[in-house]
Amino acid sequence: MAIFALGINHKTAPVALREQVAFAPEQLPEALRELTTLTSISDAVILSTCNRTELYFNGTATQAEQVIAWLAQFHALDGTELQPHLYLHQDNAAAEHLMQVASGLDSLVLGEPQILGQVKQAYNQARSAGTVNPQFERLFQKTFAVAKQVRTETDIGANAVSVAFAAVSLAKQIFGNLSKVKVLLIGAGETIELVAKHLQEQGTGCLVVANRTYERAVQLAQQFNAAAITLAQVPSQLAEADVVISSTASTLPIVGKGMVEQALKQRKHKPMFLVDLAVPRDIEQQVTELEDAYLYTVDDLQSIVEQNLNNRQQAAEQARQMISLGAAEFAQWLTLQGSVDWVRDYRQRCELVRTDLLAKAVNQLNAGQDAEKVLSELSTKLTNRLMHSPTKAIRQLGQDDELNKQTLINTLLDL
Repeated sequence: MAIFALGINHKTAPVALREQVAFAPEQLPEALRELTTLTSISDAVILSTCNRTELYFNGTATQAEQVIAWLAQFHALDGTELQPHLYLHQDNAAAEHLMQVASGLDSLVLGEPQILGQVKQAYNQARSAGTVNPQFERLFQKTFAVAKQVRTETDIGANAVSVAFAAVSLAKQIFGNLSKVKVLLIGAGETIELVAKHLQEQGTGCLVVANRTYERAVQLAQQFNAAAITLAQVPSQLAEADVVISSTASTLPIVGKGMVEQALKQRKHKPMFLVDLAVPRDIEQQVTELEDAYLYTVDDLQSIVEQNLNNRQQAAEQARQMISLGAAEFAQWLTLQGSVDWVRDYRQRCELVRTDLLAKAVNQLNAGQDAEKVLSELSTKLTNRLMHSPTKAIRQLGQDDELNKQTLINTLLDL
């Protein structure tokens, strides 16, 4: 039996194919039961996210082929179409891959933290479905420990690697706690939605969303318990904002120097932090001439992102060393488990021999045979039966002149 990691991800397949092999959360319990029943594998965990679908299982090479066929059949796909986009790792490589995934080293955004929670969720769903046995229990617990070590002992997730995250991180550096900071978001597209998500994660207390289309502003605001306004209301709301982050598709600036200057007067020159993520710009460059306004553009943030990506790459090297060590420790545990099985099996076999010969001796005594003769015969037969297999193995090994095999014989037999 071997441990396998079978998968498809953002590196091996386009999103159109990844969508077809994704598992909805409500599908997983039945999918796990069907997979283990049809292929007879002993353990199974299915990880399905927007960027990957991976199946971790315990089985043979033949069963691995059956799992591939099952994956294609479950999603009504042509196996020949799916096969070129799959990867299959075995044993130590499979354990290392799982640890890399959980630590964020295999993510689209290096070091992203959400994946660890997704791996834990997949593991918990598999446990609930009854497809996690002791070996996988140990594998996943070791994986979680390694991922935690990577998070706490390296800078893999410490630096912003998207302009949206960089903008929020910069705001946090300036204001510290964002719970009492008032933020005005201009725009309602994907970038602003991502900014709002990061702000919410940082505990930002007051959010206002401004957009040209009021209905879209309301739609986004409702996701984050924010207020919604139109672009026409921005001048009157600007004085209330400590942070302004803008990203629209406008061809002309939305926030001008005069607008910000008037807002600063109303704020009694309390500083304002502005981030312009739009191209072309939403905020006039002349705003930088105002003493209490601090304006950052997408280019300013991009240089921060690039530097942080370099930092994450360095942290990733540290993380890979931790993962290699973690996988090696798990492999060592597996080897020890194999030794325990050998000892158990050998003891059971010896016990069967003893029980069989003892029963025959008792029958002979009950039949009135001489006790001394029966005991002598018992001891001789017991010795011969127990020595037969080891003696045969010694003769075979003894034909080899390799010193290490001779040393092994001496160690096993205490000679």
